[in-house]
Amino acid sequence: MEILRVGSRLSAKGPADWFTGAVRIDPLFPVQPPAQAAGNSVTFEPGARTAWHTHPLGQTLIITFGCGWVQREGGPIEEVHPGDVVWFPPGEKHWHGATPTTAMAHIAIQEQLDGKVVDWLEHVSDDQYRK
Repeated sequence: MEILRVGSRLSAKGPADWFTGAVRIDPLFPVQPPAQAAGNSVTFEPGARTAWHTHPLGQTLIITFGCGWVQREGGPIEEVHPGDVVWFPPGEKHWHGATPTTAMAHIAIQEQLDGKVVDWLEHVSDDQYRK
């Protein structure tokens, strides 16, 4: 058994290659082989968002704070609130983040396949974000 204490892992600023705006990533649990799942708490300031991306084995988001937006390629932008759980299937191109006026935080859980948990793609343009 391993107990990970709150604050025992270092917070990190979301890299500009992966995010637009101010984003903080707080690691919750790393992959512990033979398990393949890892989890992070991610906080988005108003207007902040991920770039488009996919996950080889999908991703689960648990909204914990604020109000955010999620979108899969070709679908509408959908609003999410605390307690909402969002599932993106394997390989589905998507993005998620805060609304323009409200911060949002979620727990992101994804599994690795051959050592990879995410494929980062192009940034979500301001036009795409504001639709």
